[in-house]
Amino acid sequence: MATLSLSQASGAVTGRIDRFRRFIPPLVIILLWQAGSSAGFIPARSIASPATIIVTFWSLLASGELLQHLLVSLGRVTAGLVIGVSTGTVLALIAGLSRRGEDLVDATMQMLRTLPFLALVPLFILWFGIGETPKIALVALGSAFPIYLTLFAGIRSVDAKLVEAASVFGLSQRELVRQVILPGALPSALVGFRYSLGTAWLSLVIGEQINASSGIGYLVMTARDFLRTDIIFVGLIVYALLGLGADQLVRIIERSVLRWRPSFVKE
Repeated sequence: MATLSLSQASGAVTGRIDRFRRFIPPLVIILLWQAGSSAGFIPARSIASPATIIVTFWSLLASGELLQHLLVSLGRVTAGLVIGVSTGTVLALIAGLSRRGEDLVDATMQMLRTLPFLALVPLFILWFGIGETPKIALVALGSAFPIYLTLFAGIRSVDAKLVEAASVFGLSQRELVRQVILPGALPSALVGFRYSLGTAWLSLVIGEQINASSGIGYLVMTARDFLRTDIIFVGLIVYALLGLGADQLVRIIERSVLRWRPSFVKE
């Protein structure tokens, strides 16, 4: 028993070390970056030092300026995501559940998703003006395509044998969709949702260049004009943390709603 306890304790310590091992390369990079900045090898005008970035981050946070811009950006992303994900989901259901729906929807969606965002900005300004609408519209457009593509593929990849078995047991078309097809397509939909979250933030960076007076993108663009690389890095760090947080949230949802799905990965 004592030998078993020592083995378990050793395994727990090894597991903790393995978890922290992934942070060693970024930490080494930051230390080398700081050393290069302190020695003068890295010009402060080009790239601010990590120490300067931390001080700037704290000052913006303490003054409330960073939180104010963050709340504005979160509001825009949330509104755009709701519209985009809802639209992409509905269109994926229409196209995925019937051949006629696919003929009506899929070709248009495939053409639209190849259009570059920067080319659409002038049109959005002409159509929606320079207020909040074009910013939210860009986020909605960017987040609609990942969920559409993955949910459509998930619906079409549901095992035909499951569908056939459900039909044998007398399920109606509506019950078949609700109890077999949609649960089978849910893993793909959640992957698409993760992509949509990432695309939403990328779209917002572009959208907040349209006559914005607030938001993280506006903060970064203003810092660029004044050559404040420390503020630019603060904005990038905020985007990275938001993206990581959103991705972890979806992972938690996946573990909760996909408990029925077997996985080869052990905890």
